[in-house]
Amino acid sequence: MSRRGHDEIRLLPDEFQRLRELFNKHCGLQFGPEARTSMERRLRERVVVLGLTSFSQYYEYLRYHSRGRAELDEALDVITVNETYFFREDYQLRALVTEIVPMLVRAGGGRGRLSIWSAGCSTGEEVYSIAIAARESGAAERCDVRIFGSDISRRCVVAARKGVYGASSFRATPPELRRRYFTERPDGFHVVDELRSLCQFGHLNLLDSSRAAVVGRVDVIFCRNVLIYLDEESRRRVIEIFYERLSPGGFLLLGHSESLLNVSTAFELVHLREDLVYRKPAATLRLGLAALAPERGDGGKGE
Repeated sequence: MSRRGHDEIRLLPDEFQRLRELFNKHCGLQFGPEARTSMERRLRERVVVLGLTSFSQYYEYLRYHSRGRAELDEALDVITVNETYFFREDYQLRALVTEIVPMLVRAGGGRGRLSIWSAGCSTGEEVYSIAIAARESGAAERCDVRIFGSDISRRCVVAARKGVYGASSFRATPPELRRRYFTERPDGFHVVDELRSLCQFGHLNLLDSSRAAVVGRVDVIFCRNVLIYLDEESRRRVIEIFYERLSPGGFLLLGHSESLLNVSTAFELVHLREDLVYRKPAATLRLGLAALAPERGDGGKGE
């Protein structure tokens, strides 16, 4: 197909409606009318690559072709926005190491483990930022830290595993931390092995409760700037999955513009110095972080 013919493939209103309903049903993403132009521009190449001549044919391919599910992943890679950088909303990282981890420590247990899930981790900057915070605070030396990053974009997961970043990812990173945890090479800044060893990544649709079980039980979930892209019912389903994955007493951290208002009443709201976070209530805590607790000289009595 010529370049001109390529550009003449238009996303008509009824085609846009069918595609956005399909994407919404699959992963909860919602697209307003203003998204039609960008969706047309971003998906047109996929239509051409598959040898199709219209978005109606593309919709049929996604629905009924044997490779339709794989192509759905390709489409989501293309239409989702994944711009991020290290130490974004760094006040939450400070809250994690200075307030949340100590609260988990006081809650008890004895396994000396800290498990964190970054849900919607994009290209991995958030996961590695959490790992750096754990290293810098000393938590990674005092316990077994596991950080799992998931994203619906396979392309983002591949990039996160690769762990190579350009200068724009470091716009909020102190220079000394970049020197300490990254090695500069011709193709970019590479995450050092001591940081990489704390982190794992996987492809995951947050609406897939059976797949979410592979995450296991976690003590903290970061899900920042993801819920704003989901419809109301999908938000409820995702939060239910988070509640199930969190250990009793575990914490959920959302983006600064997000809340559980009209979504869930299952969590407790916890006021921290710089943030409001959510906690799964716990009658009996089994978080296993006692090994993190500093030695006390009062025989273990309360204050």
